Parts: sequence; structure tokens; C-alpha cells
Amino acid sequence: MADKATKAAIVLPPVDGDSTSDLDRLPVTVTKPIPYTFDLGNLLCDDSNPLPPRPSETQLSSIARDCAQALINQLLTTCPIISHATDGVFLTLPPTTTPLPREKPLPADKQETKWERFAKKKGIKDKKKGEGKLVYDEEKGEWIPKWGYKGRNKDGEGEWIVEVNEKRERDVQGKGDGSGIRGEGRRERVEKVKRNERKQRANDRRGRRSEAAN
Repeated sequence: MADKATKAAIVLPPVDGDSTSDLDRLPVTVTKPIPYTFDLGNLLCDDSNPLPPRPSETQLSSIARDCAQALINQLLTTCPIISHATDGVFLTLPPTTTPLPREKPLPADKQETKWERFAKKKGIKDKKKGEGKLVYDEEKGEWIPKWGYKGRNKDGEGEWIVEVNEKRERDVQGKGDGSGIRGEGRRERVEKVKRNERKQRANDRRGRRSEAAN
């Protein structure tokens, strides 16, 4: 990640003897007309100095060597260094500043499913998992389901006394089927479920006909 420091290890082998003479050593200090810019997190040295016309391999190697030397100098002078007797020298790199391109192409846009197209057409919004299934009961001091077993929709069914709406009670009794106000609420819910099932079957038939037409 770009906001995290990175550890890099530079293992320095012990020098028992160096056959290279001092005359063959290149200077460790690099000076350029245009100073280098660095992105140490990416181990990047940016050289904005113009190249000579038609540079030779020797000139290109010398320029690359100067960039590498300047990068090493910058690392050793700005990054925290931890030395281990057996593991070598460790540098903690700073966060990167140069954004790098993606390794893989962007993922393709996900195609809408048949249900998503239908929901978009009908204005149906998806609910998060579990959203809207519970409601807080202040009397019990706990969350209870809105529907189903011990649901809020069944409040009053287990009470031994029920407040009766006189007009509704007359309508129920006028049917002459011996039903009461308790059974009427359940009957309405059953009828509502059946209506919804009929609507769903009709929608399925219309959907199959439209697919066959296309």
C-alpha cells in the first residue's frame, strides 16, 4: 500500500581485501546541473538532465551509474537504518509518491440480472439482509419480529379480552357464519396472502410471455 512504510534489505558483504586501486574507484558524490528527484518508496531516481546527442553505451552506463549512486546516497542519508550482525542492514522506506499503473485491467461492468432489471423498472429497492424484520416492543423491552411466530402482527390474539369495534363486529356477525372478531383478523391475513400469490403467478405468466415475444 502507498501509505505504509516498506522494509528493504541491503546486505553488505565483508571486505577482506580490495584489489581495486583508488584510481579506479568512482566518486560517491554525484553533482548534476539539474538535481535529481527521488521516490524512495519505489526506489526511483528521476534524472531530468538532457542526454547528449546520440549517446554511446559507455555514456548511458555512466548516467545510469550516477543515478544508482545518487539513489543509494539518498537512501543511506534519509531512511532509518537497522543493522544486524547476521542479517545485514535494513532500511525502512517511506511511503511512495509516484502512482503506478494497475497490473491487471479494470474489471468489466457487471451485467444486470433479470430481477435487477425488473426491480429497476418497478421501482423496487433492495433491502439489506435483516433490515426491517424486527421492531422494538416498548412493553416487553425487546426486539420482536414484525410478522410470523410471536410477531407484532399477532398482537392481541392471545388476550382473554379484546376491545371490539361495534361496527366491525356487526359486519362480521352479519355474515352468519358464526365467526368472531378474533378469527376475522386471521382470515383477512390469509386472504391477503392468497391475493399476493395470485398476483405473483400472474406476473410470472406475463414475464414468460414477454420473454417468448422477445
